[in-house]
Amino acid sequence: MRIIVTAICLILACSGMVAQPRGGGSPPPAALQIPASLFEKAVACIKEHEGWHGNHLPYVGYGHKLLPGETFTPDMSEEQADSLLRADLMKLCRMCSRFGKDALLVATLSYNVGYYRLVGYGKIPKSRLIQKLEAGDRDIYNEYISFRCYKGKVVPSIERRRKKEFRLLYMP
Repeated sequence: MRIIVTAICLILACSGMVAQPRGGGSPPPAALQIPASLFEKAVACIKEHEGWHGNHLPYVGYGHKLLPGETFTPDMSEEQADSLLRADLMKLCRMCSRFGKDALLVATLSYNVGYYRLVGYGKIPKSRLIQKLEAGDRDIYNEYISFRCYKGKVVPSIERRRKKEFRLLYMP
């Protein structure tokens, strides 16, 4: 009898958890909360620095990494690539919405370095940038610029890109 009561309690508790919305009950901010002009600056910055990937599979367009089942080809039109970039960036903005006014900045960085490299997953630890933002500390310039290395070495062009992104997208 005790086992049956425990099982019923567990089922009720689990069904109650499933019914709760994620993120503390508040939906993520609408895409319209990011000023359109700022979003356009992010898109232009990504296009400038990513460049056209041409025949560099698994990347197509302006740096979209092909996912299993996707059939995009390197000869896609610029309009298709632009649309794909915007969709990817908007998806990342929704994923980063918990960072409030820093969502676009974090989304732009994660477009290049990968979302899970920032927020951590499994054996990948959470970045110092995310740790500071979660703690409410917005003094993140050094942490943001630290994503300028390739194979452990500072790459000047990546450093220039990070500084430009920060200058364009950080809202004090």
